[in-house]
Formats: sequence, structure tokens, C-alpha cells
Amino acid sequence: MCGIVAAVAQRNVQGILLEGLKRLEYRGYDSAGMTVFNGRELTRHRAVGKVAALSRKLDTAALPGTSGIAHTRWATHGKPSEANAHPHHSGEQVAVVHNGIIENYETIKDQLQASGYHFSSETDTEVITHLLAEKLDSGLSLFDATQQIVNGLGGAYALAVISPQAPGVVIGARQGSPLVVGVGIDEAFLASDPLALLPVTDRFIYLEEGDLVELSEQGAIRIVDCDGNDVERPIQTFEHGDGAASKGDYRHYMLKEIYEQPEVIRAALEGRLSDDHVLVESFGPDAQAIFQTTKQIHIIACGTSYHAGLVARYWLERYAGIPVQVEVASEYRYRYPVVPEGTLFVTLSQSGETADTLAALRYAKQLNYIGTLAICNVPGSSLVRESDVTLMTRAGPEIGVASTKAFTTQLIGLMLLTLSISRVHGGHQHHADIVSALKALPALCQQVLALDPAIEVLSEAFAEKHHALFLGRGAHFPVALEGALKLKEISYIHAEAYPAGELKHGPLALVDADMPVISVAPNDDLLEKLKSNLQEVRARGGQLFVFADEQVGIEERDDIRVLRLPHIHEALTPLLYTLPLQLLSYHVAVLKGTDVDQPRNLAKSVTVE
Repeated sequence: MCGIVAAVAQRNVQGILLEGLKRLEYRGYDSAGMTVFNGRELTRHRAVGKVAALSRKLDTAALPGTSGIAHTRWATHGKPSEANAHPHHSGEQVAVVHNGIIENYETIKDQLQASGYHFSSETDTEVITHLLAEKLDSGLSLFDATQQIVNGLGGAYALAVISPQAPGVVIGARQGSPLVVGVGIDEAFLASDPLALLPVTDRFIYLEEGDLVELSEQGAIRIVDCDGNDVERPIQTFEHGDGAASKGDYRHYMLKEIYEQPEVIRAALEGRLSDDHVLVESFGPDAQAIFQTTKQIHIIACGTSYHAGLVARYWLERYAGIPVQVEVASEYRYRYPVVPEGTLFVTLSQSGETADTLAALRYAKQLNYIGTLAICNVPGSSLVRESDVTLMTRAGPEIGVASTKAFTTQLIGLMLLTLSISRVHGGHQHHADIVSALKALPALCQQVLALDPAIEVLSEAFAEKHHALFLGRGAHFPVALEGALKLKEISYIHAEAYPAGELKHGPLALVDADMPVISVAPNDDLLEKLKSNLQEVRARGGQLFVFADEQVGIEERDDIRVLRLPHIHEALTPLLYTLPLQLLSYHVAVLKGTDVDQPRNLAKSVTVE
């Protein structure tokens, strides 16, 4: 989504702001801009397209100054254009950058226009600039003006504000959109993501809902909570090295993140396994008591995280004997769920700031759940702070829009949850075998990644295709869903996924020589049924691409391409079989020449509804 960077320093902040925007490019955007206070007035550049377009403007006409704000925009109100790009100004009085959506902006806009304010954009954000100007005209300070106007804003926002009337000051505010303070030496910063500020600091304050912050010269930081009280928030050190945000020797972030999976799986397991069981304490001191009373689980997530939840339903019901309901967050939050006694509410999110998932969590807190659990990758995120118990996936920063290592580490977290609940309820069958398999998993993932050259060759068969069908049975139906999502996200090939047993109920009508069919075939109880489904495809002239266990007797023929994967414990096959589907999608996208890391129309962190 949109990205915010702001700075107050003893030095020129233009370079800091520009580098911060470059580090936020992975989030997805359509324009960029920067405003700096040069000691006399606000100066601004905006550009449509990549940050490089803004950088070229700065090369021609620099924006020197010791305080400033910058932004990358993903259009919600108004088309991508320079006029709609942030920062937005109200005359020479104030400049604002904004993430989120102001739902009552039309009402506010009508009132401001009646008062004589002129609007130069189609955005909801511009109402904020004029509201602030109105308050400044009445004699309020920039801090007090911001504090007053945010109370009348409906929806979600993260703001950064500067004004010549408050030289050397940046004001920030958040409600429903993430915002962090970067703590420097005699300087301070704001950003929507700590990655933007890693070149200048690794110490961050994660603002809470309703917080207002004032950054001023000499690095002074003042935070006021939603009740108007001055508060102190803890400073946290960013736990991932700056190198995590670079591609290194890889062509794309996505490929780097695919190859990081053996290591991040090791990190996700570290300190959480004994010789033969999962350490329940990994979920925090309150987890044991919550898990003991858990009789049902509701898993709520979006996109790739939703697919991880679907896999976990098979695990939890089979190995823990707990009934599970999995739902898309954007649907859950708008209905009236029945919450049986003893139900645990579980959310999954890479960023911890996904708008629909956060809203679902806040809605769930009003219902009869026994507790809330977040499985997440960002320790200081809203989802983590607002949940009763948490498990960090330890995937490190994920830059590519198409999620890879975040998905597999979420699956690790969900398997740890499965075994923890089973253990608390007195079930120990299968635990030692699965724990042993978890410990061996990183090495097996490395073996699968070694098949990359063969997968690249397979991808050539997809370069001219427009449609694809993914099949899976049992816990591998969600794996098929995830494979189809990856292909459509980055290669723009229309892809669908079906349970293989549903072929005769509709999708078989689509199968012909131009419809490649991709299937995963682990050596499990459903293998023979899957083989029958694959024969149905062959009988209709379909071309099959099968990722099969090395012990499975599926032979290559003219119409069947087979890639053999190492054998693994049945419980963990969804993790292993995800990797080749990620690589397949990656190589198809490269062949088609799409923007792999920043596919069109998509954003990394969906922080608005």
C-alpha cells in the first residue's frame, strides 16, 4: 500500500527521505512525492510512476532542508496523477502525507468548500490539509491543530504533517494504519515500515491506536495517547539485519525469498522443539491455560494466509481432534458469527497490519471467544499487540508482493499450534515422528530447491498459455489454491484450483490440450484416488504436470511430465510441495516478462479495506 517517510534532523533530509521511499517500493504504488521545509517555505516535488521519476526531478531541482515528509501512493480516491500524488498542501501553510481512507471526507469537503477552500485533487487526503490550515488560522499550534482534527476523521489513517508555522517539527498520528518512530542520535524519523529507516536507525517506537507524536529538533519525541495523556512507548531494536532488504545476488526479491525458506524454517523452529514434542511455552505464558479450554478454533486471514489456515484445518482436526472453521477476514467481519463455547480466535498475517484481519480481531473481541492468538512476522505490529497470545514466524522482511517464505513459516507456526493443543489435551500420538520430521524439513527443502533448473525447463510449457488448472486432494487442495494464486499474481495467467475429486463436477469441461493441469501427488492415503483423477485429465487430452513423491509410481509419458520430490512425513507434505509451485510461477513470470516483485494492481501490505 502507500508508504510514509518523515524526518527531523541536523542535516539535509532529502537523501534520507528518498532512500526511505525506495525501500518502500515493494509495497506497491503509482506515484511518489516529497515536501521539505527549507527554513523559509515548503518546497515540493511529485511524480507519477516509480520513485526514479521523483529522483530525476530532485536531480534537476534539489529540495534541501532539515525537516520533511515523503510518500508513495496507491490510488484509492482519484486516478494516479501528479495532482493526486502526496504530499498535499493547503497554500503555504501546511503539508500532509496520509495512508488509509477517510470515509467521511465528502461531508468534510462540502463544509470546507462552503468556507472558501479550493481543492486541487480528487483525494480524500486533501481535506486534512485544509482542516489543519483552518485550525492554524485560529491560532492553534500544529500539534494542537492535528490533535483536534483527527477526532473528526472517520476511517483509517497514518499521517505525517509539517508547517512553516512549526519549523523543525513533524507531527504524526495513527488510527488503523501502521506508523513507527525511528529513534536517532539528535534526530528522529517517521515511517509506515521500519525497513524504510534502516540506513539511519535500528531503534523504533511502534505507535499504538490513537497515538499522536511530535518530533522536533535534537531528536525530541513527545507521544500523546488517544485520551490526551503524555505517554512513553518502549523502544525496540529491529531484529533483522539491513541486508534482509536487499536482493543480494538474486535477480528478484521473490527468488531470494524462495531460497531463504530452509533457513527461515530453521529460525521458526529454533527453541520451540524438545526431543519429541513442541514447547507450548513458545506461544507465551498464557497459552497453556487458553489451550486447555480450547474446544474449537476459528482461523481468520486473507489471501495466502487464508490458504495456510485451510491447511491447518486438516492438521488440527486430524492430530488435535479440534473442529476448525477457516474464513476470509473481509467476509467474517461483516456477518454475525456464532461462537460456540470454548472457541479460540486465530489470526494469520505477514505484516500484522492487514486491515480486514485487524478489523476482524477487533470485532472478535466483542464476542464470546476464550482468547485471541496471532501468528505473525512483525513483532511490533498492531495484530501482535492486540492479541492475547502470539507466535512470531521469524521469516524476516518479505519484500516481494507474492508471499513465499511468510506462507511456509505460517504453516510451521500452525503445525506448532496443532501439536501444542494436542499435547495440552493429552494427545501424544504422532508427536515424536512429526517433531523429528520438522527437524529434517530444512534439509529436504534444500533438496527441492536443487530441482530449480528442472522446474525452469517445465515453465517453458506455460509461456504461451492463458489458463491453468491446479489439483490437489486433502490438505493439498489448499496447496493447489496457493499455487494457482502465485501463478495468477505474478504471471497474469488465469489459474484456478479445485479439489481433484471435483473434476467431474464442472472443471473437466475446461480440460483440453491448451489447458495445462498441475497436480501434487504425495504418497498418502488419497494417492490412488488422485491417480484416477489424473487419468480423467489424460482421457480428455490434457497435459499433466505432476509433482510427485519419489516413491509414487507415476511414469512420464508424452502427456505427463513428472518431477520427483524427496519423501517426507505425510503431515509435512504441504510445506514441501509448496516450494516447486512457487518456483514454477516465478519462472513463468520471468519468461512472460512481468514485474515479478511488484505485479500490477497489487500491494504487499493491504492496510486499507
